[in-house]
Amino acid sequence: MRSRAGWKVDLPSGLCKEAMTVSNASLCFRNKTILAPMVRVGTLPMRLLALDYGADLVYCEELIDIKMLQCRRIVNAALGTVDFVTPNERVVFRTCKREKDSVVFQMGTADAERALAVAKLVENDVAGIDVNMGCPKEYSTKAGMGAALLSDPDKIESILTTLVKGICKPVTCKIRILPSKEETINLVKKIEKTGVAAIAVHGRKKEERPQHPVHCDVIKAICEAVSIPVIANGGSHDFIKAYSDIGTFRQATAASSVMVARAAMWNPSIFRKEGPLPLKDVMQEYIKYAVRYDNHYTNTKYCLCQMLREQLENVQGKKLHAAQSMQEICNVFEMSSFYKEISMLLEVKTPLLEVKDQSEEDPLEDADVIKMAVRFDKREYPPQITPKMCLLEWCRKEKHPQPVYETVERPMDRLFRSVVTVAEQKYRSTLWDKSKKLAEQAAAIACLRSLGLPEGKRSEGVNHLVNKRKRQDQELLNNGEQGNGLVIEETYKKPHVTLGASAADIS
Repeated sequence: MRSRAGWKVDLPSGLCKEAMTVSNASLCFRNKTILAPMVRVGTLPMRLLALDYGADLVYCEELIDIKMLQCRRIVNAALGTVDFVTPNERVVFRTCKREKDSVVFQMGTADAERALAVAKLVENDVAGIDVNMGCPKEYSTKAGMGAALLSDPDKIESILTTLVKGICKPVTCKIRILPSKEETINLVKKIEKTGVAAIAVHGRKKEERPQHPVHCDVIKAICEAVSIPVIANGGSHDFIKAYSDIGTFRQATAASSVMVARAAMWNPSIFRKEGPLPLKDVMQEYIKYAVRYDNHYTNTKYCLCQMLREQLENVQGKKLHAAQSMQEICNVFEMSSFYKEISMLLEVKTPLLEVKDQSEEDPLEDADVIKMAVRFDKREYPPQITPKMCLLEWCRKEKHPQPVYETVERPMDRLFRSVVTVAEQKYRSTLWDKSKKLAEQAAAIACLRSLGLPEGKRSEGVNHLVNKRKRQDQELLNNGEQGNGLVIEETYKKPHVTLGASAADIS
């Protein structure tokens, strides 16, 4: 879905853990002391709402290192934000000036070099960097991230030491407890030696879930074993129902601070010492932030459903469940006029955005390569018609050798770029793509546009390849045969190469 700011907005990877907070205690990040409560929230609207209600420190949702390394940093003048945007124009992380000194960027990683690259990318826009070593979800552990790191202390040490030495902002990590208390204490002592500013401990094992009791005794033992601040996490189910319960959980664990997830998600005003606000007021304030900062409607809808909980079966809950846009969500909560007012304001502010070349040119590249900032979008082409097919057809017609594609992969972010050789001239896009196929199509587009040739787009009108396809398909049907007809993309492809690979790796 394209946002008003001109980009598509990604849904956060951790919707089920949209908010967390911490209790009264000072948390020392090197020479900086940040007073609790601290809140861990997913997207910008929820983080700002938490700050409104008394949180001093907020965490973003866990963002994967490889995904972040595909991003470029964009100052979004229309929204007053800093956006980190992928090549396909999706906003992965959005922040703003107000939370710059309060937001901790949490990443999922299994590699020290990638972690440092991400930290350097965002460190000027955040208050600190956190590595999530407690996520038990399969998507994380299969990639060696999250709770999978708990069984590899050497890798944990490598990642955290690299971050602490490589950036000027505080570094923290979040873990789960190990099968035994002794194993857990040994791990946190090793973590402490890396120089991290604090450690958050979810008081459950990686196989345990919220319905299982939190192990306060293990968190307490950790606090006694290390000198750095310990943030206790996991008390929403057993302890935290109101602001005063945050202190109760802190006392039970002897922790410096308390991190809360679900209780904060259900009602972010739990951070108010004066007591929680009516849920209706909280939801309206959340919607205001969601509209102002162009939050994706599905994320907004999810958070509101979490707030309603048992009220989802009433009339308002059913209307919310049926909503399919931010405007419809505003209608449910009688905020239609607010939506229209902000929408008109953002439309006026939104500048025309240009696709920028995010590549860093290699000075060793061939100087004779014709380059163009282009990308393939299959929605702009008829079914089964691609630029590669158009280029191959033109080469046959002109009796040129068939196109030759050479594709490389950038190891750091696993993006691809391809060079196509046609009539002894090389062409490529300056943009990197998320797959080898897309990179080859982009190279074909660069070639076709450079030569002033049609590339098969719907907007170009009647395409002879479409008619050719129909004729060949009909002939196959008449003959009782099956096949994919038209032009088979039989272009010659040289071996796929990963940048930085040795000759032995390539062979």
